[in-house]
Amino acid sequence: MYTAVKYAHVAAIALSFALFFLRGIWMMVDSPNLGRRWVRVVPHVNDTVLLAAGITLAFMLRVSPGENPWLVAKLVALPVYIGLGMLALRPGRTKPVRIAAWMAALAVFGYIAAVAVTRSASL
Repeated sequence: MYTAVKYAHVAAIALSFALFFLRGIWMMVDSPNLGRRWVRVVPHVNDTVLLAAGITLAFMLRVSPGENPWLVAKLVALPVYIGLGMLALRPGRTKPVRIAAWMAALAVFGYIAAVAVTRSASL
């Protein structure tokens, strides 16, 4: 069971990154694809799977934030990533602000991934 949940989590991470990266490119070129229904729905469904698998893994491994600073770092960085992503992909800001938010969100995503792999909050 653990292996299946871990692979689901890793696959959801890869898909989440790919979709976020693609939507950022589309934002920069003003692609009408950003308005497609699947583009607005699939990332949320995938991110729900990602979060559910992550929580399941934490329970399976008996990992708690209080005992693992790296997990706290991921949990703190996650809303930062979400906020930057919202700023980048929702209209209403200037293009340079949206691009900067997208690049910052990609950096935070990289930080979260690095913390997960190294299990160290200080990189």
